[in-house]
Amino acid sequence: MKAVGLYQYLPIENEQSLIDIAIDRPQPTGKDLLVNVRAISVNPVDVKVRASKSVTETTPRILGWDAAGEVIAVGPEVESFAVGDQVFYAGDITRSGSNSEYQLVDERIVGRMPTQLDYPAAAALPLTVITTWEGLFDRLGISRHGDDEGKTILIIGGAGGVGSIAIQIARKLAKLKVIATASREESREWCLKFGANKVINHHNSLVEELTALGINKVDYIFCLNNTDQHWAVMAKVIAPQGRICSIVETEKPVDLGALKKKSATFVWELMFTRPMYQTADMIEQQRLLNTIADLVDNGELVTTVNQVIRPISAKNLRQAHAQIEQGHTIGKVVLADWD
Repeated sequence: MKAVGLYQYLPIENEQSLIDIAIDRPQPTGKDLLVNVRAISVNPVDVKVRASKSVTETTPRILGWDAAGEVIAVGPEVESFAVGDQVFYAGDITRSGSNSEYQLVDERIVGRMPTQLDYPAAAALPLTVITTWEGLFDRLGISRHGDDEGKTILIIGGAGGVGSIAIQIARKLAKLKVIATASREESREWCLKFGANKVINHHNSLVEELTALGINKVDYIFCLNNTDQHWAVMAKVIAPQGRICSIVETEKPVDLGALKKKSATFVWELMFTRPMYQTADMIEQQRLLNTIADLVDNGELVTTVNQVIRPISAKNLRQAHAQIEQGHTIGKVVLADWD
């Protein structure tokens, strides 16, 4: 089967950084589905995993953690899906990824694909909706039923893949007042399009930008961009007993003591935790993806795909990786179809 993989971790400008390969088609066992991958999207995690380092793989490593496709075979323990089902999922970072024509994935982290979306539009969603759902509802403890209506959330990095979904879910499901950050006019307009109440510029002083809006504290912060850079201001503007969640790892230790007087909470979100550790509640990812599919089909949420590149190939994946590395991507970059 066709796939795109790597043996060496090289700069994306190097044609060997991602290469077209042929590998054997796997067979499902246990709870695994074998999915014919029809579309994939590229996320910052792909770039981070592929980043240059002095390691050489003896077998090709397949990246990719966002996919939509069709189930073509199931393991003997599968209960929720059948051959022919259309599905979408992010996958498990400890296993072979979605940059391949066929992929094995545990059914507990797979959802029913929205019937109103095609494969590219669906492939843009899984990683970002899982990250957002877990970040807002599981980590920050926000009610998904609107019980926290009127409270304020600051979303740092509102125009990216996660930010585009987080704005929608925070506004439409949680009924929060959403303040998003964006640094360019086109990214500002993107945030407003998806439902942000206000947009401020994270290249300026966020304290001053918030003060100009008449806001001196926020109840929640969802940090999707440079935790180190924004730590001091997050500690300053978070409300007493407020909660901060970040998805971006730090490069140096942060001062947790800055939160002590406010009894504020800081928590991490990594959507790979459940599959990585095979947690007892791993099936929650299937359930939340199915809920997202219903919300999309009902017109309550929309896909955040902003670019579709065809076909899926090493050359086109290198292009997508280069775009993500530049750090100016709005929405999601998707690749679809195999030659």
